[in-house]
Amino acid sequence: MPELPEVETVVRGLQLALPGRQILTVRMGKIDFIHEPDLLAERLPGSRINSVSRCGKFIAVELAPSAATANPEARLHLVIHLGMTGRLTAGAPTEPVPPHTHVFLTLDDGNELRYTDIRRFGKMRLAPDSWMDELRARWGQDALAISASEFVERFGSRASRIKALLLDQHTVSGIGNIYADESLWRARIHPARRADRLTAKQLRALHRAIQTTLLAAIRMKGSSFSDYVDAEGKPGMFQRMHRVYQREGMACRRCAQQIRRIQVAGRSSFFCPRCQPAPRARKNFGARKK
Repeated sequence: MPELPEVETVVRGLQLALPGRQILTVRMGKIDFIHEPDLLAERLPGSRINSVSRCGKFIAVELAPSAATANPEARLHLVIHLGMTGRLTAGAPTEPVPPHTHVFLTLDDGNELRYTDIRRFGKMRLAPDSWMDELRARWGQDALAISASEFVERFGSRASRIKALLLDQHTVSGIGNIYADESLWRARIHPARRADRLTAKQLRALHRAIQTTLLAAIRMKGSSFSDYVDAEGKPGMFQRMHRVYQREGMACRRCAQQIRRIQVAGRSSFFCPRCQPAPRARKNFGARKK
């Protein structure tokens, strides 16, 4: 599933192509992943794209309403979650149409914005400002924006496994399975460690590792395994830099120990048993001896 670096890469590509463009027509195929598709068909034609931004793992296209409906309260956002296999690309309408392309937006510069999704686990909807405000309030602070002190405060008091907290979008938003594993390896922290048993120094190291890893992944246009591509339809390259993710049985690039895989929070978690030692079981000294 695309995570923060992949979504940010798509957003940066769309920021070069979409702001200022007017949407002329909308054509839809499968619509079971769209909230109120009739609203898209009614409100998108004639609207102008103000900006493209990222909210966690969501893409938000801010729209100025058409002249026929222009009023301050009419501003809407086309909100898209790529799910597992979603692609959002902008280009010439003469380019080959990939199978499972379900939404076509014709733009006034002659280009098309297309949404392709093989499994249709993505989501799309038109939302007012109030819905966007609720979305931002519901999720944790963005992983690239949260400060080290806020990170330590938020994680240091939680009696949950650190990997589970990193995946919880209400704690911090944008991190998924790939970058949680890569960041924990960089910080030398086992994915099953409890957050409240990590020192402030360890949590600050994890904060640095997360932001370093995410920024490096953005520079390399994200990680591509099967379906993810950027706004121009090109795959990312950061998978070449992975240190643990999907490298079970391979040598750790830091110490040569074999990478292992365990389940944490219902997800496969890859780690180095030497660089990321497992948490020690604490003895219950208050228990009565038999």
